[in-house]
Amino acid sequence: MTKHPVDEVLPAGRLALLGLQHMSIMYAGAVAVPLIVGSALKLDPATIGLLVNADLLVAGIATVIQAVGIGKLLGIRLPVVAGATFSVVNPMILIASQYGLPAVYGAMLASGVFGLLIAKPFAKLIRFFPPLVTGTLLLVIGVSLLGPGAGLIAGNDPTASDYAALSNILLAFGVLALLILFTRVLRGFANQIGPLLALAIGLVIAIPMGLVHWDGLGAASWFGLASPFHFGAPTFPVAAVLSMCVVMLVTFTESTADMIAVGEITGRPPTDSDLARGLATDGFSAVLGGVLNSFPDTAFAQNVGLVRMTGVRSRWVVAVTGGILVLMGLVPKIGAFIAAIPQPVVGGVAVVMFAMVAAVGAQNLRKVEFSGNHNTFIVAVALGVGLLPAFAPKIFQHFPAWLQTICGSSITVAAVLAFALNLLFNHLGRRSEPDLLEAP
Repeated sequence: MTKHPVDEVLPAGRLALLGLQHMSIMYAGAVAVPLIVGSALKLDPATIGLLVNADLLVAGIATVIQAVGIGKLLGIRLPVVAGATFSVVNPMILIASQYGLPAVYGAMLASGVFGLLIAKPFAKLIRFFPPLVTGTLLLVIGVSLLGPGAGLIAGNDPTASDYAALSNILLAFGVLALLILFTRVLRGFANQIGPLLALAIGLVIAIPMGLVHWDGLGAASWFGLASPFHFGAPTFPVAAVLSMCVVMLVTFTESTADMIAVGEITGRPPTDSDLARGLATDGFSAVLGGVLNSFPDTAFAQNVGLVRMTGVRSRWVVAVTGGILVLMGLVPKIGAFIAAIPQPVVGGVAVVMFAMVAAVGAQNLRKVEFSGNHNTFIVAVALGVGLLPAFAPKIFQHFPAWLQTICGSSITVAAVLAFALNLLFNHLGRRSEPDLLEAP
C-alpha cells in the first residue's frame, strides 16, 4: 500500500535541508515574543537570552509532538510547526506588571491544564469552522502578518536613523527576486529549497555590506537552559488565570484555522480527533512553558504558506525542524548563528510566506456560496473590524485590561467575529433574507 505523502520519509539529506528551511522561515517570529516581552519588562540581556532558549526548546518539543504524535493523546500528525503565539504578549506584560513573573507562569500553567481539558470538546466544534470562517481568518492572519514582515525589512522604529535604509530595502528585494527566479527556473528538490537558497545567498551578500554581526556568536555559550521556575514558585491570581485562559481559547481558534488549512493543502483533512490531539499539544506547550519559563505555542501560519509554496507534505520534515529547534534551545551558539542573519534577508522571504497564508484563505473563500445569503457581509465585518488592530495597534488601549486581551490582536477579533457571525446568520433560528446589497 502506497504511503500518503504526509507519512513519506524523505532521504536524510533532503529531510535536513527542508527541515532547516522551515526553521529559517519561523525563527524570527519564534524569538520575537520573548524579545518583546523581555524588553517591555526591562529584563537584562542574559535573562532575555534564557527566555529565547526556553522558547526555542518548548517550540521544538511541541513541533516534534505535532508531527510524530504521542498515542491518542497529543499531536495532529501533520506538517505543523509550533511557535510562541503573539496573543500572549499583552497579557503577559499586564500580568507581570501587576502581579510579577511568578503569576505569569502560574497563570500559564493553569491555562495549559485548561487547554488540555477542553481540547476535545473544542475540536467537536469543527463543523462551525467551514471555509467561510477559516478562509476569512487565514486571510486576516496573512494580511496582519505583513506588518511584522515589513518591520523585518524596514525596521520597527520610524525615528531611527537607519529606518527604511536603501541598502536594507534593496537587499530584501534582491532576496525576493532570487526567490522568484528559483521558483520559476528550478525543478524538483532544488525548487523545494528555493526559499532556503535565497536566504543563504542573501546572507552571503549581506556580509560585505556590513550587515552581518558575529559578536553574539562569540559571546554565546555552548550550553544554556534556565532552571525550572527560574523566577520563583508560581502563583495563581484569579484575574491572571482567567486572562491566560482567554489566550488559550484564542490560540485554539488560530491553530484550528491553520491546522485545517494544512490538512487541505496536504490532502489529509483532520478529523475532530486529529484536531483534538493538535489542540491538546498547544495546551501541553503552555504547561511546559509554565515550568520552563517559556510561552504557549500555536501553529505557525508562515509555515502553512511554506507547505503550500513548496508542495512538501511530509510531516517528518517538520519533525526535523522540531529537532533543530530543540538543539538551538539547548545550544545557544547555534541560535546565535541563525540570529546573525540580517532581518531584511529574512523579510524578503517572509513577506511571501505571510502573503501565501492570505492566498490560502482566499482559496478557501472560493468554496463559499455568496449568493442569496449574508456570507459577504460576514466576511466584510470580520475583515474590516478584525484588521483594525493591525493598522491602528493602540485603537483599543482604553479598554479594560481583560478586554484588551481579546481586542488587541487582529487574529483574535477576526476569529471571534467570523465564528459568531457564522453562528448568528447560518445556524441560529431561521436564516434571515439577505439585504439588497448582497442580493445576486
